[in-house]
Amino acid sequence: MTGGGGRVAILTDDPGWHGARLREAFESRSAEVSFASLRDCRFDLDRQVRDPVNPGIVVPGFEGRLPDGVFVRGVAGGTLEQVVLRVDFLHALKLLGVAVYNDGRAIERTVDKAMTSFVLARAGIATPATWVTESEAEARDIAARETAGSRELVVKPLFGSQGAGLKRVSCFAGLPPAVEYDGVYYLQRYIEPDAVGWHDWRVFVIDGRAVAAMTRHGKDWITNVSQGGRCEPVDLAERDDLRSLAEHAVAALEMDYAGVDLIRDREGHTHVVEVNSIPAWKGLQSVSGVNIAQRLVDDFLDRYLQRPVLHSVA
Repeated sequence: MTGGGGRVAILTDDPGWHGARLREAFESRSAEVSFASLRDCRFDLDRQVRDPVNPGIVVPGFEGRLPDGVFVRGVAGGTLEQVVLRVDFLHALKLLGVAVYNDGRAIERTVDKAMTSFVLARAGIATPATWVTESEAEARDIAARETAGSRELVVKPLFGSQGAGLKRVSCFAGLPPAVEYDGVYYLQRYIEPDAVGWHDWRVFVIDGRAVAAMTRHGKDWITNVSQGGRCEPVDLAERDDLRSLAEHAVAALEMDYAGVDLIRDREGHTHVVEVNSIPAWKGLQSVSGVNIAQRLVDDFLDRYLQRPVLHSVA
């Protein structure tokens, strides 16, 4: 390891605002930072055979050596083979002793909404009723049963973020064809908010602790900031319900950090709707006094890249 904070690769295809904030935070800790894309990583096992010191994996900007740690800021979409390969790199880096934040296992459990919902439900964490199936006939039976009971469903892409592809279904005929969702129906019971106006909460959790939160007010039922949602600060000291539920969700999914989306129904019950392993925080930062990028970087470096300080015994 060189420098106070080591050598770090921020894995992303588009550094943008978040990349700039992370670079500033890493450099404030004397870390050497480079941006790299998982698209451009590769395995070179022949090279490893010829040179036993070579790790067998190449990260752009770190040819012939590996970073001390990687901060996962983006896993680009693609074919199944491409996405699996990109996550394979995260697993391989961890096997080689590189600190990965969040690691491949956390990404797999949360980029796939079906697994996220399964883990949350199995841990006893309140989350909306959910059904996932490849069968269009089964999906139509579920839609018919739910809508006959005056309930609505939300159809979501299994892999997706920032509110893209969400659709509310209020009648049997409203279920979209399976081809629009790559042959997989992820159906979640729609939760009507507990007050006038569309709103929910985003809670940001780092190393098991909720550090910042906001209310998102939507122009319609989709409240994501990327879809025009308005941010309002939340004092977590006054919202133990949000803090506790978000922290338990992240613990169940075994993540270093996450953005947790929650909503309260009209009976006063709060539900975890989604858990994001590569969350954006630009909107949250605009209403929070916490330097979120610095908190992320400090946690990453302090837990994974810094050696403990040895104290003399008197």
